[in-house]
Amino acid sequence: MKILILNGPNLNLLGERDPGVYGFFSLKTIEENLVRAFEQVDFEFFQSNSEGALIDRLHAAHADKVVGVVFNPGAYTHTSVALRDAIAAITPPVVEVHISNIYAREEYRHRSITAPACAGQISGLGTRGYILAVAYLIQ
Repeated sequence: MKILILNGPNLNLLGERDPGVYGFFSLKTIEENLVRAFEQVDFEFFQSNSEGALIDRLHAAHADKVVGVVFNPGAYTHTSVALRDAIAAITPPVVEVHISNIYAREEYRHRSITAPACAGQISGLGTRGYILAVAYLIQ
């Protein structure tokens, strides 16, 4: 069972960037925690600051017939119609994850362009959101 964990812009700086909002865990730590929590899952991890690379990886997930995608689009959540269309175009379900509660932050972050194309959204539960999203996808 293969699941893609996809992370967008600036998430490579987790643990360093604004820990009051995003916590102290690095992206590598999140990945290690997922592997430990779900030994039966074959994870693929991908992070990019580039919108096009994220779209290409979503298309590849479709071609690879992954079980699902856990996607933290970062700031593209609020701006990218192209990512929304890529999510809508693929077969595997996508769960949108945000470490912070985007609805408790700046008003421009309250609207997710990508969420309506997703199976669901988890926001504000810290890095545990990734675990909950994977649990949903494997059920």
